[in-house]
Amino acid sequence: MVSDRQTADEGFHEIQLSGKQIVFLFMATTVVSVVIFLCGVLVGRGVQIQRAAEAEHAASDPTAAAPAGAPAEAAAEPGAEALTYPQRLEGDQPVAEQLAPPAAPQPAPPAEPAAAAPADEGWVLQITALRDRDAAEALVKRLTDKGYPAFLVDPVPGEPATLHRVRVGRYADRAEAERIARQLEREEQFTPLIIR
Repeated sequence: MVSDRQTADEGFHEIQLSGKQIVFLFMATTVVSVVIFLCGVLVGRGVQIQRAAEAEHAASDPTAAAPAGAPAEAAAEPGAEALTYPQRLEGDQPVAEQLAPPAAPQPAPPAEPAAAAPADEGWVLQITALRDRDAAEALVKRLTDKGYPAFLVDPVPGEPATLHRVRVGRYADRAEAERIARQLEREEQFTPLIIR
């Protein structure tokens, strides 16, 4: 019986850590956790930038196909039953899907000059100032397509940096301009500057 206890004790080794070893283990775990968190943040930012680039490309190219992650109901015909993905999974019968016929290529419309600024009365929202005129025009088009009265202000001659300013509005009331600014912040992630 004594020999059984001795063989059991020989297989058992107790690990004892000193105070320095415990502190080192805690610090190493903390550093690894922070690195994993920062990697997640970087991946999230990359996804957000990629989605913004895809949205801008889709806004500037109406003939582009819908992105792979786009919901199926966005491409559905009007009057067709719109089902969300969970509803389609829960249904008893498979949903018959029809692919839309490919759109015939349309000739590109002639380049239009950017919309001229409205009269100098009231409040205006400056969305951004870009060096690239094409990018500024694409942003004006995107905002105009969403119903905002967007326009482009050309650079001032003699200005050291050539900046094309994208602006929205001419609102007679500052409160209305502030409401639209909050809406643009919420929907488009812009931080507009309200100017007169």
